[in-house]
Amino acid sequence: MSRVISWDLPEPAVARRQPVRFGYELLRGVAQVDFMPNAACGLFFVAALFAAGWQYGLYGLLGTAVGTAAAYALGVDRERIGAGLEGFNGCLVAVAFASFLGPGHASTWLLAVAGALGAAVVTGALVHLLRPWAMPTFTLPFCLVASVVTIAAPGFQRIWHGGSALAALPRTASGSSALDWSGLAHALLANVGQIFLMPQWYVGLLFLLGLFVADVYVGLTACLGSVVGVVTAWALGAPADGVAHGLLGYNAVLVAMALGAVFLERGPWSLGYAVVGAAASTVLTVAVTSFFAPFGGHTLTWPYILTTLFFLAAVPGFPRLRRK
Repeated sequence: MSRVISWDLPEPAVARRQPVRFGYELLRGVAQVDFMPNAACGLFFVAALFAAGWQYGLYGLLGTAVGTAAAYALGVDRERIGAGLEGFNGCLVAVAFASFLGPGHASTWLLAVAGALGAAVVTGALVHLLRPWAMPTFTLPFCLVASVVTIAAPGFQRIWHGGSALAALPRTASGSSALDWSGLAHALLANVGQIFLMPQWYVGLLFLLGLFVADVYVGLTACLGSVVGVVTAWALGAPADGVAHGLLGYNAVLVAMALGAVFLERGPWSLGYAVVGAAASTVLTVAVTSFFAPFGGHTLTWPYILTTLFFLAAVPGFPRLRRK
């Protein structure tokens, strides 16, 4: 097993009191989008969201705060709350609503609060349902809530405002598959940013720096997943525009981290397994996009969830792999 090289914000004695403790839980909640219960990593992630646009930073903090506060109100185990596990789905829900419905509308702010509350309830249900199989909830609460709302939104005039220019909308494959060096560099970083629905390369870079601060091995694994996603998409002839904007590779980044560094014992076998999973999730990303396209749905992190779920379920059948 590799040695974990990481750095986190020190917790002074005052951090054991509210509201300072809540601030740490907020940062960990944002960082848990990429599996990291690390406040320092959360600072980088929050900075990345604000770099994408101040509204996205506020939405991310709002969603995380609402999800975490709901967990407190409902009496959820304090260890889960302290690790940020009750806030990250709310963070993603709020950012997704801002991206798909437009961040400057009062209805979007209200939906972000309601969606984060809904994600907290769904998280509780899934924790209970998945416990017998020792499976995490992944980002399934986010995907369920965000899918329902964004698919339904065009049917409600007070909610639908035409969406945002940063929305990662599904598109029919078209255009050249040739990827130049500039597009390649953009793709490798955008793959990391698109986990939060942000396609800007500098936003992806900040997210990646946060991962390296939290755990160097996880950061390297994220880079591996991004490379696998780009290579797989390019080899299969995906349009270069979609690849460069990270639309095909972000699920590969999540799968690579999940299988190569987070849920399995670290080593060459789990890394190889992660590479296969990352490639599979890239293909599944296109399939899920095509599935949702006719009725205006979004790919979100469904490919990551499905791929990781099945790959983890198969682990008991492979003696060279072990769950953590």
